[in-house]
Amino acid sequence: MGRYGLLGEKLGHSYSPQIHAELADYEYRLYPTARENVPDFVKNSDLDGFNVTIPYKETVMPYLDAISDEALRIGSVNTVVRMPDGTLHGHNTDYFGFMYMLGDTERLRGKKALVLGSGGASKTVRAVLGDVGCEPVVTISRSGEDNYTNLARHADAAVIVNTTPVGMYGNQNTSPIELAMFPHCVLALDLIYNPARTHFLMQAERLGIEYRGGLTMLAAQAARAAEIWGCIPENTADIAAITAKVQNSMRSIAIIGMPGSGKSSIGAALAGITGRKFVDLDEMITAEAGMPIPEFFSKYGEPAFRALESRMLAAAAKESSCIIATGGGIVTVPGNRYLLEQNCITVLIERPLEELPSFGRPVTAAKGVEQIYRERRELYNSWSVKKYANTGIEETARAIAADFT
Repeated sequence: MGRYGLLGEKLGHSYSPQIHAELADYEYRLYPTARENVPDFVKNSDLDGFNVTIPYKETVMPYLDAISDEALRIGSVNTVVRMPDGTLHGHNTDYFGFMYMLGDTERLRGKKALVLGSGGASKTVRAVLGDVGCEPVVTISRSGEDNYTNLARHADAAVIVNTTPVGMYGNQNTSPIELAMFPHCVLALDLIYNPARTHFLMQAERLGIEYRGGLTMLAAQAARAAEIWGCIPENTADIAAITAKVQNSMRSIAIIGMPGSGKSSIGAALAGITGRKFVDLDEMITAEAGMPIPEFFSKYGEPAFRALESRMLAAAAKESSCIIATGGGIVTVPGNRYLLEQNCITVLIERPLEELPSFGRPVTAAKGVEQIYRERRELYNSWSVKKYANTGIEETARAIAADFT
């Protein structure tokens, strides 16, 4: 059905190939390319079509034979198709993708919208918001008239869209703004899709604001590109289903539960079933500390251990598509919940208290199983999206796999 791909500078964490694989059976590869080699790629590639991502959506335009009116109006191209006569035509399917991401637009007519960032993606977002009737549409940039030092003048904004890279993979604990400053906001959108929920979107959740991440837009624009290439008929892609499937594959599965409940054994079995990387947080801690956990506890105390545990969790939880077995006390530090919720599905493993061992477990040995369970029971339940009885390592692992992979 043809050969296609994605042109960009750094593409190591792109989920485009997975999305296109869900759309139809055609080849789709990543083509990371240095800026000086972009003209040669565009002019001499033998691909039947390709997508373009940052920072080349404007760079490719001079090398195309024709550009759609929509792409010209916006000033950027993200989809190129090779016509039967060999000429290259550029389109902007990001427009369709963001329109799909917006959802019901009638309620936004006449509402003030803020667009965070002034780069290429911002152009598309501003065009769509203007076309659906948002008024005014204000661009917030670092050095423009409307910037991050005078946000208070826009406290009446109803729609806020982050088009900046602030909060993306590697810098998950950052946000371009504090949403609490905007009491009239009804919709928060973030074009970032890794992590699944950025700090910006998690603020929206806490404030009760409707929100969506960038994976929805990515899937929608990919479907429109596949239509332009002739790989699928128009309006046949189930964008919502594709988004949900890819989202599930992106998010890690974190396993919580009482000490000795079988988290590590079940996690390792789950990793084997799913083919995902397995991360045992206790092993990470032991390696980092350079000593067994009981010895670290004895030498430095529980507060130092919890700080180290949180630091290791932050490193593990930012990765995608992993299986993470946590320690029994992970829920005793409130900030750990935030680390898990950004990029993980958290499940709880339960096992009868009388079957839980205490040897080699400092807190359990000191307090006793029953007291620890009383202290943590509500935390375990509130942190997890589903709980599983440990009815056997393989059986329990397969049950989790059936639900979330």
